[in-house]
Order: sequence, then C-alpha cells, then structure tokens
Amino acid sequence: MRVSGPVDPLSVDLDAVDLVDPRTYAHGDPHPVWHALRARDPVRWHPVGSGGFWSVTTYDDASYVLRDHTAFTSERGTLLSLLGKDDPAGGRQMAATDPPRHTRMRAPLQRALTIKAVERSTGLIAEQVRRLLAPARSGEPFDLAEALTQLPMAVAGMLMGLPQEDWPRLTRLTLMAIAADDPEYMSQETPEATVELAHRELFAYFAEIVRLRRRTPGDDLISLLMTTAVDGEPLGPGEVLSNCYSLLLGANVTTPYVPLAAFDSLLGTPALEDLLRPRSVADALEEALRWASPANHFMRHARHDVELGAVKIRAGDAVVVWLGSANRDEKVFADPYTFDARRKPNRHMAFGSGAHYCVGHTVARVSLRTLLTELGSGFSDFERAGETEHLSSNFVAGIKHLVVTAKVRKPGD
Repeated sequence: MRVSGPVDPLSVDLDAVDLVDPRTYAHGDPHPVWHALRARDPVRWHPVGSGGFWSVTTYDDASYVLRDHTAFTSERGTLLSLLGKDDPAGGRQMAATDPPRHTRMRAPLQRALTIKAVERSTGLIAEQVRRLLAPARSGEPFDLAEALTQLPMAVAGMLMGLPQEDWPRLTRLTLMAIAADDPEYMSQETPEATVELAHRELFAYFAEIVRLRRRTPGDDLISLLMTTAVDGEPLGPGEVLSNCYSLLLGANVTTPYVPLAAFDSLLGTPALEDLLRPRSVADALEEALRWASPANHFMRHARHDVELGAVKIRAGDAVVVWLGSANRDEKVFADPYTFDARRKPNRHMAFGSGAHYCVGHTVARVSLRTLLTELGSGFSDFERAGETEHLSSNFVAGIKHLVVTAKVRKPGD
C-alpha cells in the first residue's frame, strides 16, 4: 500500500470507492479516501453484493469498536474474507473468541511472551537478522522486502520449535492465506482455492507437529498450547491447531512490513538517518508501526443495536475498522502524514486495541528493535534500485519487493 498525504476531501468520489478490492492496495492509494471519509462520513455503509459493512475510519470510533466486546463480537469473523459467513474458528481461536473465555485462553501465552522472556532470545534474533541482511553487504542490488519477509518465520519458528528447513514453505503458505489475490501467491485457479489449499496444508502440517510434540514435549509455544486448560478443560485438538495457525499468521502479518513501509517512504531523504540512527530506537519503532499499520483492518459484528457517531448500527451488522486510517487521524496525531521518529505521545493502533491487542506484540517489538539496531550499526545509507511492488491484499498493508543498494557503515561513521 502506498503511503501518501490527503487531498481535498470533496474531490474524492466516495461512491466509487471499493475498500474490499485488493487492487486498491496493490496499485491504488487508500489514504486520500480514508482522509475524505474521516472528514465527510466517518461511519459509512460500504455495500458488498447484497450485503455490506459499516466502514469506520476515525481513531475514537475505531477504539470503541475494538475495545467494547459487549457491543461488538469477534466470534463471527474478524477479516473481510469472512464477510457474510460464520467463522469456523469462532469460540475456538483466540482471535475469534470474546472475553471472558478469550482472556483465559490468552493468559498462558501472555505470560510466556512477556518482554523479559522474549528479550532472552535477542541474541538469536540478531543472528537471524544478520543472516538475512548479509547479501546486502556486497553493494549489489538487494531485495530488502524479500529478505525481511523471511524474518518473522525465523523468529516464530524458533519460539514454536519448528524445523528451520520448513520455514520457507511456511512463509509461502501464510502469504497464500493472506494475499491469495496476489498473482505471485495465487497458486490455484482462484483466490478462494488458493486460501483453501494454504489452510489445508498449514493445518495438516501443524497436526503432524502436534502428534510429534505429544511424544516429546518441549519448551515452546506449541507445547504450551497443548497443555493450556480453560475452565479446567484442556484445549481440544482443533483449538490447538487453530491457535498455532493464528500465531503464525500474526507473526507474518506484522513484522516485515513495518520497516519496509518506512524505508519506502524515507529512501532518498535525510529522514532515513532518523530510522537508521535514531535518537531513540524505541520511539523510531513506534512511529514505524504507526506509519505502516500493517494489519489493514479488523472486522466485528454488532451484538445489539448501537449508536456509533451519528449512525445507528443494527444488531448483526458487520463493522470494519481501518487501522491505517485511525493511525492518520488528525485529531489524535499532529502532522500525521510526516514520519516523526521523535513523536510523543504515539498511541497508535498497529497492534489493535482492547482485549484483542496482539498477544505477540512483544515478539514483534523485540524483533523490529533488533532489526533497526542491526540496520543502523551495519549500514550508513540505502538507495532505491528498482520499483516498489505492493502486496495485493485488503488485509495486509505490505510491500513484497523493494530493491535497494546498501552502503556498509565503516568504523567511525
């Protein structure tokens, strides 16, 4: 997805906008549209076939929808790909389960993924980062996006105890699941068939891993899920597999696209130095998260009639929150279309909000902080060496190819 600034809100034909079409994000630019929606119609009905959904674009409305699980449920599907269908994972997968059961399912993972626990893996993560960035040191054209797309699988693979030789295949399968419309990942005749194949192979893979792990449990997240009990009952086999899939999907959605969106915007400008050698890596990282907003949307359904802004949402209506829009809301973020590595406060929603705030946010933050540190210590500059190619997906705001040449940082630079 391109990251641009606003235009005159009245110049945008809102009736012609299709925020469901993946091509809007692969070849278009939703930011002027979101700006116009925030200004003119912040809670707007978006028709899809014989149905549709309410499109939510402001920070405060987005926060309300994501936080209030008594008014908006996650159990009927959290992604537009499930619009008009019941989510088979509802009540079984953390992402598709409401509190209080969600809270009890989440607690063991949340304890295992505290910042202190994850930071113990910083050295291993740094090794993976250096491995992925090593080809850039030659000074030859280097596809930064292709390299960084492998990072989350390397980190998740270590934490889940998955064999390294399986990582490339798992990375591709998750991309098939989240970007099935993209010609590079659509392996079947239709996007729907591609998603079905990806799900079938991923669930079969995890079923075999779980079978092996029952014989020899380990100190990993899959073993933890297998021993998790909710209300005195262990998670069923389907629940374990569904949450394995969710963990892997969450990792691959968030991590690689954060630095890529920042790089794509800052290449060729003095502001790139603020990313490579920031005053505070933590602040630069939070701004990169706001800037990228890699999870493009989350969907909920109204449990009952509810007022949202000046609009009455009917019970059962689908409501879609656009995180990239909420993170550019002028009422919350000063000069929101400027990358400001010193921005404070920075209450972005890149990881969602409320009870479903991403359980793996600590893993993502440690991985990204390590990546930014390695980039800054190893390289002094990058130059664009090819056209940026964006992922065709309405869920992931991603870049799939960003070819650059790198300048290695010399001692004393």
